[in-house]
Amino acid sequence: MGYRQDLWEIAASRNGVVTIAEAEDAGVPAVEVRKLAARGALRACGQGVYAHRDVPRTPFTEPTIAVALAGDGAFLHRESVLDLLGLGQFNPPKLRVGTRRRVRRTLPEWMELENRSGVLDEELTHYEGIPATTVQRALEDMRERMPPDRWEALVNEALRRDLIGENDVAARKAMPE
Repeated sequence: MGYRQDLWEIAASRNGVVTIAEAEDAGVPAVEVRKLAARGALRACGQGVYAHRDVPRTPFTEPTIAVALAGDGAFLHRESVLDLLGLGQFNPPKLRVGTRRRVRRTLPEWMELENRSGVLDEELTHYEGIPATTVQRALEDMRERMPPDRWEALVNEALRRDLIGENDVAARKAMPE
């Protein structure tokens, strides 16, 4: 099996995205990744992040790229999590990515990076392989950023879809306004 096939397998399991670090873990040297990108098999998305041209794009491709560009420990947060899951009606102009460490690389205009050192490990999960805050944490983060009736509608929709449980709602209602 060749390097192109190895990278396809990684990308197919990661919404079409492959990073240099993942390639090297699979035994594909970074120089070979760059060669395949130069030949058109991969599309460079940013520093060390590529989209495989033979893997179809999905609604999860761009969020996967955004988190990969922000680096280790990055995650989707706030309305980007809710939008990813089709919860409510958002159409955020930028993908919101949180991280607990400093990121010095230049990022594309379509994403917004925020330091979220207060997010606990138990408030993080993965949706379709994309690191993100839990729905509960995303709802808590959005509570003060939207009208109360719209926020309540989101909570009710999340309950109906079993994205949060009754315990989460009880704890949230006990929180001071």
